[in-house]
Amino acid sequence: MEESQEALNNIENGISNYNKGLGNNKEINGSKTPQNLSASIVRKKSDPILVSNVRFQMLRNILNNLHEVVLGTKLAVLFPAIPLAILADFYHFGRPWIFALSLLGLTPLAERVSFLTEQIAYFTGPTVGGLLNATCGNATEMIIAFFALRQNKIHVVKYSLLGSILSNLLLVLGTSLLFGGLANLKKEQRYDRKQADVNSLLLLLGLLCHMLPLMFRYASGLGNPFAIDTLQLSRTSSIFMLIAYVAYIFFQLKTHRQLFESQEEDEDEGEDGEKAVIGFWSAFSWLVGMTIIIALLSEYVVGTIEAASNSWGISVNFISIILLPIVGNAAEHAGSIIFALKNKLDISLGVALGSASQISMFVVPLSVIVAWIMGIQMDLDFSLLETGSLAFTIIITAFTLQDGTSHYMKGVILFLCYVVIAACFFVDKIPINETIVGNLGTVNEPSSGILFA
Repeated sequence: MEESQEALNNIENGISNYNKGLGNNKEINGSKTPQNLSASIVRKKSDPILVSNVRFQMLRNILNNLHEVVLGTKLAVLFPAIPLAILADFYHFGRPWIFALSLLGLTPLAERVSFLTEQIAYFTGPTVGGLLNATCGNATEMIIAFFALRQNKIHVVKYSLLGSILSNLLLVLGTSLLFGGLANLKKEQRYDRKQADVNSLLLLLGLLCHMLPLMFRYASGLGNPFAIDTLQLSRTSSIFMLIAYVAYIFFQLKTHRQLFESQEEDEDEGEDGEKAVIGFWSAFSWLVGMTIIIALLSEYVVGTIEAASNSWGISVNFISIILLPIVGNAAEHAGSIIFALKNKLDISLGVALGSASQISMFVVPLSVIVAWIMGIQMDLDFSLLETGSLAFTIIITAFTLQDGTSHYMKGVILFLCYVVIAACFFVDKIPINETIVGNLGTVNEPSSGILFA
């Protein structure tokens, strides 16, 4: 009788441990964001046979890390652009070549950063992993912005960040809805409106903070004499934007986590046993190393963007707003389209809206605060043409997502909106004037040619 009772207890303990294991895996998978899932599309499954034949354990670990990190992506063919860019700078090749090679080299690095933060999340848990994704999700844009600030190229910071928002909302979301609608003509495509509504509210708050300095300048009827007031308004708004972003992260990771996890149920079927492929310290070391390389290439991009503009005959505006976001987030964009083809619109929306919200409410105000610390006058006034494009983009996107259903016509409209805006900035070749104001730094004048009397 005692033996039977002991056997029963062992079975119960086994079931309990199994359920705990499932719960732990659920937590790990819950740390993934739509950006992680989207970037995973371009990853390749590793073949451990070749590495396992190596005799020495340390060498085997090194080769395994190289195999997983460097060769574990379909974008590995672009890695040679990194040493080529360094060599081009060392031997003083044409600066447009340095720009182009650096831009290509940033493409796989952006995807690898997403992979490494995901690996670290397996060891830190879903909360810390979510915070890592919330801060490193657009690491490339942040690093480019900081190097542009260091070189006092405020217009490059503003235009590259604006371009990332426009690209995510119109190009990524538009092409995802377009191809997803065409591939699922006989199915009703639906998505959860709750997450879309939260992101739309964040984007509208960011838009208000962008419009207030511009409206203030118009209302004052004067330009440079009121630049200090505009700057103070921008810095104050940036602080509240960061507070709103922190509240959003708490909302996403704690109080309403289920809204952001529900979208992952379908694609995570059969992946409960997924585990990290490299160790914590290995992932952390690779993340630091790749961040340094991204910083180096970002410095090349910022330093050669004007030379590329003059050589190619296109404006810095167009390169910053259109080319940089397309190339820098190519892997994430491709993943969003592929998930839309599979009728998993929640992930596609999470990629587009999540990235746009992160840039608008975190990267932009953080750039303003960092510029403030550096003694550089960067404000939230993106000038009339740029702010107007942002306003119509957010409004059109909000209207597009209001009913919770999708079809290819919505994608057509969003994509054509992006084409029209791209054409506008392509023909906008008015040089960017920067006027020195006292000893406080530079204040950007509107690139659309409007002068304030």
